[in-house]
Amino acid sequence: MSAETLHPCLRCGACCASFRVDFSTWELDERGGSVPAGLAVPLTEDLCRMRGTDHLPARCAALTGTVGQRAACGIYEWRPSPCREFEAGSEACAQARRRHGLPPEIDTDF
Repeated sequence: MSAETLHPCLRCGACCASFRVDFSTWELDERGGSVPAGLAVPLTEDLCRMRGTDHLPARCAALTGTVGQRAACGIYEWRPSPCREFEAGSEACAQARRRHGLPPEIDTDF
């Protein structure tokens, strides 16, 4: 698959470099979930955050590549629930894309 035909999310990555990602500690692999614990920062006994999303500018530690060119989640199969629930093309997606100087609409012709 060429860069031109990649799913838009594999060219973008703006969401991974825009928002905090908080989730239950039960999603960590050490507690029976699938998210690698080394990529999370504990917040409370029950809540943690993806490493890197607690900084400004935010950039998830699992994000690989260059935002807006070719980006991907290094733990896609094991990503936490907020990432699974994030919708490409949503208003939050458009907001993240604008933060990175990308047009708010995603190209769905892939």
